[in-house]
Amino acid sequence: MPLAAPWGGHEAIHPQLGTLADFRRLLHAAQEQGLELALDFAIQCSPDHPWVQQHPDWFDKRADGSLRPAENPPKCYQDVVNVNFYAQSALPDLWLALRHVVLFWLREGVRIFRVDNPHTKPLPFWEWLIREITSRYPDTIFLAEAFTRPAMMLRLAKLGFSQSYTYFIWRHSQRDFIDYLTELSSEPLCEYFRPHFFVNTPDINPYFLQHSGRPGFLIRSALACTLSGLWGMYNGFELCEARALDDKEEYYDSEKYQIRTWDWQRPGNIIAEITQLNHIRESNPSLQSHLGIQFHPIADPAVLLFSKATTIIDHTGAIRDEIDNFILVAICLDPNKVHIPAFEAPLWRLGLADDAQVTVEDLIHDTQFTWQGKNQQVTLDPFKWPCAIWRLSSQNQSSLSGA
Repeated sequence: MPLAAPWGGHEAIHPQLGTLADFRRLLHAAQEQGLELALDFAIQCSPDHPWVQQHPDWFDKRADGSLRPAENPPKCYQDVVNVNFYAQSALPDLWLALRHVVLFWLREGVRIFRVDNPHTKPLPFWEWLIREITSRYPDTIFLAEAFTRPAMMLRLAKLGFSQSYTYFIWRHSQRDFIDYLTELSSEPLCEYFRPHFFVNTPDINPYFLQHSGRPGFLIRSALACTLSGLWGMYNGFELCEARALDDKEEYYDSEKYQIRTWDWQRPGNIIAEITQLNHIRESNPSLQSHLGIQFHPIADPAVLLFSKATTIIDHTGAIRDEIDNFILVAICLDPNKVHIPAFEAPLWRLGLADDAQVTVEDLIHDTQFTWQGKNQQVTLDPFKWPCAIWRLSSQNQSSLSGA
């Protein structure tokens, strides 16, 4: 958990980590770059944490009275101990102390908390804590890092978590994405579950990235950026870092155990491509949500074809029949070869006949042209750009949007 003044001193965060003044300088520097800091809220302690001495009844013990280390079978973390939420002597003081920790960092300007393994803590605690915090700081974001059973992930979202980790990392085939996104964007999930598509995490170096090279990193970037309104990456992804421990989804020389120095201009990086994808998403509202997605047939099982659009709301607040910001996306899922599939452009979504003309903006290559009719073809080269992102509009729609 964040180590700070909640138990005493107002300057020391940790003797080896620095002072509160250091943190404030970091926060200010981030803000100057247009960045926000998120803190990892992990409810556990090192054995030398002040709470272990001050509140020994808050922690799990073995039968011999010694501290029980944290376990996530088959792993046993000898340097970490968990609090005991179910100890009668810990209520309500433990809950109040944890609330105080979060409030402390909120007063310092932090608004985002990545919550470690929330599914292993009592659900009533999260319901209470999130309500207590958001009543004071409504703009607080709680991200549930819960790779667990679907029912538990959904329950956490219902309790108030703003965003949730997902199974995106382990979805690969065309059918995988169609089924998963259809589930996430349909009722009742779409009413309360906000999926965050991480392409990797400090704990997960996906097998796909370990063996797919630079094309694989481009593929996963395009998928996460266009499928979900929320996406993220762990340090090194933009450099196509893929070295792994043998037969494990874990990074070799993980930063969890050491400080690494990175060459941010390392040959083969995809920094420019990620920047371009983010610019495209920023300028197209339909890509800023996982909702409104429709999948379309394409004559290649290794390619995913889908569209997104926003609805038009008139001056009375009523939703009109027309759609706006109509985006069509084709992504090659194969990192090893070029695919040139035929497909039918969904002109019907624009109210057009199958043989109509439609204006097409290629957002990847910044070009504009006209398609004649629904029957089209695309070349997807994973060694250059594994995706195509088009913005489609008819002459009729353009005049409506400008009215």
